Amino acid sequence: MNIKIELIYLIFILTLTFSCSENKKSNKEFSKSEFVRTLENDTLKFTSGIRAIFQDSKGNYWLGSHNEGISHYDGKTFEYFTTNDGLASNQIRSIQEDKNGIIWIGTAKGVCSYNRENFTNYLSESNSPKFDWNATDGNLWFYAGEEDGINRFDGINMNYLIFPKPKNDNPNKSYGVTDISKDKDGIVWIATYSTLFNYDGKTTNIYDHKNLKLKDNEVLHIRSVLADSKGRIWIGNNGIGVILKSGDLTIHFSKEQGKLIPMKEFKSNIQNGQTTKNTGLQSVFAIEEDNEGNIWFADRDSGVWKYNGESLTNFTIDEKLKSQMIWDIYLDKNKTLLFGMADGGVYKFNGKSFDKRF
Repeated sequence: MNIKIELIYLIFILTLTFSCSENKKSNKEFSKSEFVRTLENDTLKFTSGIRAIFQDSKGNYWLGSHNEGISHYDGKTFEYFTTNDGLASNQIRSIQEDKNGIIWIGTAKGVCSYNRENFTNYLSESNSPKFDWNATDGNLWFYAGEEDGINRFDGINMNYLIFPKPKNDNPNKSYGVTDISKDKDGIVWIATYSTLFNYDGKTTNIYDHKNLKLKDNEVLHIRSVLADSKGRIWIGNNGIGVILKSGDLTIHFSKEQGKLIPMKEFKSNIQNGQTTKNTGLQSVFAIEEDNEGNIWFADRDSGVWKYNGESLTNFTIDEKLKSQMIWDIYLDKNKTLLFGMADGGVYKFNGKSFDKRF
């Protein structure tokens, strides 16, 4: 009798063990399935704003944040990198790729390269700055801090090139680089807060307040520059809007379009410590051209503007956002316009309105 009871008990234990084993296996498979599903629907976790957008040669996206580092998106998942991984700073200013597929990241505190495995930080040769720009070469240009020059990588060294500042210049002017654009002839246009420069491979030219034919009360505070497909140079300012340089002709574009707050009122508000919220094309932090030749301007307060060659159209990206400020506009390989928002996230233009992309 005891033998039968023990046998029954043994069979019960074996059955229970097998059942638990199957259950664990089933739960493990379910968890894995859920994990894959979650990754495929991964969302961008940045909240501090998107300052740089770039799509690499493999079609993957790189998104640079205001103070949370950089993220790589391969179509399914977001991978994040910060100073803990080797970045020089968590504020990203620019992203590029060289002919070898290496990703170059301009940060607020230096330049980093990423070979898909490791980061390498490059310090500018600030102890031995170069005044002769022809003494070095290279197609990679970078912000070099709030200094008087720009970084240029020659394939081995990061060279610090000094700007040929205008004569009798105000010593309080800032020449920190805010944007860089290359035109169809290979000329590099470099926006700094106080002056626009270009380098044609032989000489460095100056476009300051005088050369751009501005009035005494119109102060340059350049935040963006675009050399478009027609050879025109668009200069976006924080305060006096957009200046257009087309050949020898210089036009105060925002003023001609009637999209400026009167300068007297604008300056008065600044002096009184008030933040002027404009409704026009006055504080332009990014400019891009789409595949149809339309020019897009990102204004700090009034959203994005599209210029089709005849008229301007104003768009609001998303009324739910706390801020409509756009840090970056980027045209990807699919000819889709992407907008990096200061309120976090990336939106795309669908032809009529804007959808959240990341």
